[in-house]
Amino acid sequence: MMKYRSVFVLVLLFVFAGIANASVADFDDLDLDADSSWSGTYASDTVGGTYDSTTFTSGSAGFNNFSDGDWFSWGGFAYSNKTDQTTSGYGNQFSSFAGSAQTGRNFAVGFMDSYNGFTPTLTLASEMVIDGLSVTNTTYCGLALLNGEGPAKAFGGSTGDDKDWFKLTIEGFDSQNGSTGTVDFLLADYTDDDNTLDYVVDSWKYVDLTSLGSVKSLRFTVSSTDNGQWGMNTPAYFAIDTVVPEPATMMLLGLGALLAARKR
Repeated sequence: MMKYRSVFVLVLLFVFAGIANASVADFDDLDLDADSSWSGTYASDTVGGTYDSTTFTSGSAGFNNFSDGDWFSWGGFAYSNKTDQTTSGYGNQFSSFAGSAQTGRNFAVGFMDSYNGFTPTLTLASEMVIDGLSVTNTTYCGLALLNGEGPAKAFGGSTGDDKDWFKLTIEGFDSQNGSTGTVDFLLADYTDDDNTLDYVVDSWKYVDLTSLGSVKSLRFTVSSTDNGQWGMNTPAYFAIDTVVPEPATMMLLGLGALLAARKR
């Protein structure tokens, strides 16, 4: 009996150690060469605008992706380890403006393609409470916010006084696809009367998602004060890393598995 009790305690310690370091997705279980990215299968069917839909998985979360090999365009989520913080333009759309992943080497890049209706979406293997995740800008978007890029204006305008903002909204959905609420995070904020407080996020920031409760999926949208005839001028990109489950949720899952093993 003492032997089994000792084994049970040892396994319990491993469970709690695992909970302490658990993440639903950190993207480091995805294989990438150095300084590279993956943004879709890019199947070609000679019909421009017909997108191939697929899902990539990290940890216990799936991430939607849409790509078209004829137009070489994509939407939804990609993953990357590119860290170029200085090259502006669309050609550098997969780099982290923070210059690194939040942990490890890889991170995910989201692109909201409003024209085709592709919304970056994370879907969990089972409904759970997500404690939070880390967010930053991509270099393409960050430099566009600071300096302007194509139709996108430099935030603040020529005087620096324009009350601009660029916002990421994360909406939770339960297993019946009912909304559980939203959490907003400003990736750039120029709304303060004191211009010295204006900022564009250029480091990884933690976003608390516990207010969303138990969720099966998270949908990510971006919005901006800079809009034109064809929609938002600000590049509709963001980067995420290290999606963390609520410790209590992971503890229940771990203890459930442990008790099942003990019964066996």
